[in-house]
Amino acid sequence: MTKHGIIDDFEAYSEWRKQVRNVIKKYRDIAKAEDLTNAHSEQRLNQIISTLNDDKLYIAFVAEFSRGKSELINAIFFSTLGKRVLPSSAGRTTMCPSELMYDHDFEPSIRLLPIDTRSTGTSIQEYKSMPEEWSDYPLDIDSAEQIAEVLKHITEVNTVKPEHAENLGLHITSDEGHEDGLHMDENGEVEIPRWRHAIINFPHPLLDKGLVILDTPGLNALGAEPELTLNMLASAHGVMFILAADTGVTKSDLAVWRDHIIVGEMSSRAKGRLVILNKIDVLWDDLREQDEISDEIDRQVKETAKILNIDEKMIFPVSAQKALIAKIRNKNKLLNKSRILELEEALSDMLIPAKRDIVTDTVKRDMADMDKSIKLVIQQRLAGVDEHIAELDGLSSKNTEVIENMLLKVKSDKEHLERSLQRFQATRSIFTRQTVALYQYLDPKAMETTIANTRKNMKISFTSRGIKKAMTKFFSSVYEAFNSAAEQSNEIKELMQGVYSKFQEEHGLVNIRPGGYATRKYLREIKRLEQSSERFVKTTSLVMLDQGVITERFFDSVSSRIRQIFQKANKDADNWLKTIMSPMEAQIREHQIQLRRRLESIKRIHKATDTLDDRLAELKYVRDGIVEQGNKIKHIDRKMEKILAREEDEQEESKATA
Repeated sequence: MTKHGIIDDFEAYSEWRKQVRNVIKKYRDIAKAEDLTNAHSEQRLNQIISTLNDDKLYIAFVAEFSRGKSELINAIFFSTLGKRVLPSSAGRTTMCPSELMYDHDFEPSIRLLPIDTRSTGTSIQEYKSMPEEWSDYPLDIDSAEQIAEVLKHITEVNTVKPEHAENLGLHITSDEGHEDGLHMDENGEVEIPRWRHAIINFPHPLLDKGLVILDTPGLNALGAEPELTLNMLASAHGVMFILAADTGVTKSDLAVWRDHIIVGEMSSRAKGRLVILNKIDVLWDDLREQDEISDEIDRQVKETAKILNIDEKMIFPVSAQKALIAKIRNKNKLLNKSRILELEEALSDMLIPAKRDIVTDTVKRDMADMDKSIKLVIQQRLAGVDEHIAELDGLSSKNTEVIENMLLKVKSDKEHLERSLQRFQATRSIFTRQTVALYQYLDPKAMETTIANTRKNMKISFTSRGIKKAMTKFFSSVYEAFNSAAEQSNEIKELMQGVYSKFQEEHGLVNIRPGGYATRKYLREIKRLEQSSERFVKTTSLVMLDQGVITERFFDSVSSRIRQIFQKANKDADNWLKTIMSPMEAQIREHQIQLRRRLESIKRIHKATDTLDDRLAELKYVRDGIVEQGNKIKHIDRKMEKILAREEDEQEESKATA
């Protein structure tokens, strides 16, 4: 049987992710059992586990019509099923963008969003939470014929008047030589996709493990549905751009590449983009020598690299159709000739290590804060017990006066802490006022007024200059909100730093500093959207701008993404505000417990209900238990580090066995 490299590698990645998730679960369970967590830290650990459960790897396939894109997806991911999952035939097949995924909450099916929803101004992402708006067709996973028949729905079209198509933001061109628009027939009507978006919920092993495939149907869809470019393509971990060996790089191919895939601000992510030169089988000729055929393929690769201004190593010539046949019929010679294995190896090498690095960095960052908080609790417990042991060690006998003085000191310390806590409650009112201000800057509802005003200004003028001015003002408002939020969060951090320092100085708590609220990641995403907006105004023709609806669709996509950014920023701020006091509160709680224990211990010795030796032995037993708590956390930390450093471990193992 043929080894499917990317499938095996993705399954290995999924198993690694499962190991990471399981060790974090064990960490959570140990910390909870040892009373080292509070409600907020437990919630945070559960969020980390939930994120690992829902972790997705997005791969987008982008091409103009008839480049063999659907066949390539079938060949790489679905050949093990022995059938075509996506319809693939001559002409325009995939008429609407499609997502292939698997969600256990839904039965196997294809969900289709009607094209007329484009007129509502609601994004595809928002519609995903409105199941009643979709048409649902079940899939019988035991019937290849039924699946093939049902999936033909994504190729369906409606014949409408040009005005209706334009009202939906679909571009119509009178030039039959152009691929980037819809064409009127002899009756003065146009064919448009029946569906705006398709979600294929299919229980394939890779989809079940988190792979999501985005299949996009060409320049017309990318231009008319800006959400694809602004959100879906931009967030994909890998983008496969498919060309055809029988057409070369056409004008519309080049427009897709320049305007939607490898634009300036995304050049740093160019390594996540591969170019596939498909249909090399059209060059196969029994009357030509194999070397001649290879030379011709190499010539096309060089020419394509020159036109796209990329390294030849980024281009992979393949025959998707022959690869699919070879895999289904187990013809290894044909499989090698199709060159699909080289592409799969490159895809695997590019995507999976990069995705593992993202998960590793995220887990390390999230767990570092958690680990620090828990270790501070353990450190505080040890310090309290050690201080108590030192006190009792100083009692060589039951000297009543010494014990009474010690009793008074502990009571004084306890009263001092209670007074400090009362002062802290007064600080909480200031903290509350400042948090309210932070929430106001990041309130998604507050941004709605800005969005509405921008939309109004854009309707007044659909010239490039007017649109650019409105968008510039819009992004200035967004930046202002986040800059104000950054300043406000710094004020909150400084306030808490003062509180931390006061408690540490007066009560000998462990020296810690409150964490900050970072806005940089949101500003990076906003900057990307701003650059996309500038490019849209620059590259979109005045004819299309004058239609108005296309500009509205673009702004709807931008504003939808801005809403998502504000919602995420608001949620992250909420989590930060809940956790900023957690380390100090945990130390205060431990300090209170230690003071109560010391007070109770000295009272018992004072009343002669316990001997000094008995109490010292008990405290040393408690100390051993705290040390064991620390050892358990260190052990699970080492295990986590080993799993996260999986590649390094494998390299060391390879060297050891060499």
